[in-house]
Amino acid sequence: MKKIIALILVFFVFFSCENGQLAQTPPMGWMNWNMFGGNINGQLIREMADAMVAKGMKEAGYEYIIIDDLWQGQRDENGVLHPDPEKFPKGMKDLADYVHSKGLKLGIYSDAAEYTCAGAVGSIRYEEMDARTFAEWGMDYLKYDYCGAPEHRDSAFVRYKKMADALKQTGRPMVFAICEWGPRKPWEWAADAGGQLWRTTWDIRDTWDHGKYDGGHNGIINCLDRNVDLWKYSGPGKWNDMDMLVVGLYGTGESSSHDGANGCTDMEYQSQMSLWSMLNSPLITSCDLRNISQKSLAILTNKEVIAINQDKLGKQAQRIFKENDHEIWARELEKGAWAVGFLNRNDNETLKMSLEFSKLGLESKMTVRDLWKHENVGENLDSYSCEVRPHEVVLIKLSN
Repeated sequence: MKKIIALILVFFVFFSCENGQLAQTPPMGWMNWNMFGGNINGQLIREMADAMVAKGMKEAGYEYIIIDDLWQGQRDENGVLHPDPEKFPKGMKDLADYVHSKGLKLGIYSDAAEYTCAGAVGSIRYEEMDARTFAEWGMDYLKYDYCGAPEHRDSAFVRYKKMADALKQTGRPMVFAICEWGPRKPWEWAADAGGQLWRTTWDIRDTWDHGKYDGGHNGIINCLDRNVDLWKYSGPGKWNDMDMLVVGLYGTGESSSHDGANGCTDMEYQSQMSLWSMLNSPLITSCDLRNISQKSLAILTNKEVIAINQDKLGKQAQRIFKENDHEIWARELEKGAWAVGFLNRNDNETLKMSLEFSKLGLESKMTVRDLWKHENVGENLDSYSCEVRPHEVVLIKLSN
């Protein structure tokens, strides 16, 4: 009887995964790479889980602790991959049990080639074995990179689908994060390959605008510009991933501080949180949660802004107006509400911006709430005007 029940449960999990039940809203969590690179160990991961709970981030909706590259040791004589014994002396199952005991979930990293981006052991030809290993450890999320793999998008599809299928066969639900960075346009095929989210940009750096966009240069605004036309590919269970939040790094990250990316202002960090929430990007923070500033914590735990990101309708914001440094972004929410973001890209000047709600197709007058001020700033309105400081996003919610 127990075997029959177990088979029924496995079938239910597999059916749910097949039908897109994972990541019905964008994942929220923490990932180590921007801050620590490969300087990680089991104790650090435990402390981050502790901090996520103690700082109120779990209560705000964050749930994943994700281990990035350079956790790996070697494969044994049977091909089974083991964690680095010095970094993770108690193993990954023990670590997963600890994270789960906090009411959180644990994620891990691999690559669709022989070696990862940092030169560790990859998963090509070991997809089924690694998927079973991750499931046995109790993993809930896999970030799957593409360093060292063939350039052609058909090869990317095949390699990603093979790992996605292997994850499903384990019977354990694991969010599958496709990290291809955008050159092969994963938004067009990654959902069919089995991904719940896919990177649309190169790695983000800790800066507002890196001045150019390539594998080593990519700031907040550079990420935004890559996602202007991708709204049609986003929705429940399938998310455009603009990479990690750099909120709270202040230029201290090991990986994110590249070639002049020396940190952002609190205003710029707040704007990133607004934009990532408007565009349905996963909210994966990357600073040291143990020592996070009160301002950064307030930005990351603003429940009214998080609610925009987690809105169950899942409609990604579209840019509805652009003139020089003046942009307006809008998205429809549940129950007839709307979110509107007024973005000032100018480096020095405060701009006056306004929007007539009829341009959103709204005929009734609306209540306007400023989501950073946490207050209603107008009632029974058919338009709204505001002053927007340099690099600020004024984020409002419209409701009846």
